[in-house]
Amino acid sequence: MTKADIVNQIAKSTGVEKIQVQAIVEAFMDSVKAAMAEGQNVYLRGFGSFIIKKRAMKVARNISKNTTITIPEHNIPAFKPSKSFSNEIQ
Repeated sequence: MTKADIVNQIAKSTGVEKIQVQAIVEAFMDSVKAAMAEGQNVYLRGFGSFIIKKRAMKVARNISKNTTITIPEHNIPAFKPSKSFSNEIQ
C-alpha cells in the first residue's frame, strides 16, 4: 500500500477531498519526523510507537578491500506495533 492508496482510502471513507487528506497525511508524517529528529518517541495508543533505537559502535569488514572499519554509535528510527495491532495481524 502506498501513500496515495492511503489518501484515497481515507478520502473515500470520510468524504473529505483528497487534497485535504493528502495535506493532513503529509503534516502527520512531518510531525512524526520532527519529533524523532528532536530525540522524542511518538506513541499512538492502539496502533504502535515510533521509537529511536541506539546502535552501539561495532567493527565491520569491507570484503572488497579486505579492511576493517568501525561503524560509530548511531540512532535509527523503528516502529513497534501495539499488542492489539499485532493480534489483528496474526
